[in-house]
Amino acid sequence: MSAPALDPATSVGPVALIARDRAALADWYRRALGLAELAADDRATVLGTAAGTPLVTLIADPAAKIAPRRQPGLYHLAILLPTRADLGRWMRHTAALGIRLQGAADHLVSEAVYLADPEGNGIEVYRDRGRAEWPIRDGRIHMDNAPLDVPGILADGDAADAPWTGIPDGTVMGHVHLKIANVAETRRFYVDTLGFEATEEGYPSALFIAAGGYHHHFGLNAWESAGAARVPGTTGLAAAVVILPPAARAALAARLRGAGVPVESGAVGDAVVDPSGNRVVFADAPVTAKAALALAA
Repeated sequence: MSAPALDPATSVGPVALIARDRAALADWYRRALGLAELAADDRATVLGTAAGTPLVTLIADPAAKIAPRRQPGLYHLAILLPTRADLGRWMRHTAALGIRLQGAADHLVSEAVYLADPEGNGIEVYRDRGRAEWPIRDGRIHMDNAPLDVPGILADGDAADAPWTGIPDGTVMGHVHLKIANVAETRRFYVDTLGFEATEEGYPSALFIAAGGYHHHFGLNAWESAGAARVPGTTGLAAAVVILPPAARAALAARLRGAGVPVESGAVGDAVVDPSGNRVVFADAPVTAKAALALAA
């Protein structure tokens, strides 16, 4: 039997990454993405919007080895900008800095650009179309990988007549895309156990899931990682945060414990580990910079 659906107010919070060179990586996120430093201690640095929304926590581990490409973990974190013009202005910014982009696509529900940070963590920067524009096929949201209208996006950014001065207020972590070992096993965990809805299952060896009618809060694919296992002591994903209203978070934790699912309670929220070894933390809204710093604990 499927689990009860997650609260419609569910969203994605900050992503925590293990960093070999925390200072250099934090500098790159400031320059390339325009993130602001919100908090730091001797172990971690939290970066996000100047208004205080945490997006990325970098956890220092100089001894960590770069994660093998084929192991489960982070495929990309996905930063959602408020408008199409913001995406265009950011693209002009990256061009001026000479930052290499790895790809771009029109997903029909969104327009996205892809790159990677210096330690190989994948990043998507995107803007959503309005929900009324999302195509529906056989009763489900339909996504695709169509060519991106780069000239149109740049023109919208230029028309805004405002220089890029950093990540704009209203930017959030839109979704997280994970590498997994087995799609069927992962579906049972995220959909049948946690209560996410499967929103797109038309891609080979991949699954997209969400709550509250969003196109996806998580992408889950075995394109490179089928049958593989996490390697301890490597860089990359430390945790992905899912934000729930407090009562919904408490109810979920109680239900999971009642079903025999291991749940670890911590300073940020209730953590579970998926079948591929990816750690997901369910936290109360809102997640503060101080809470995001505690992801290093």
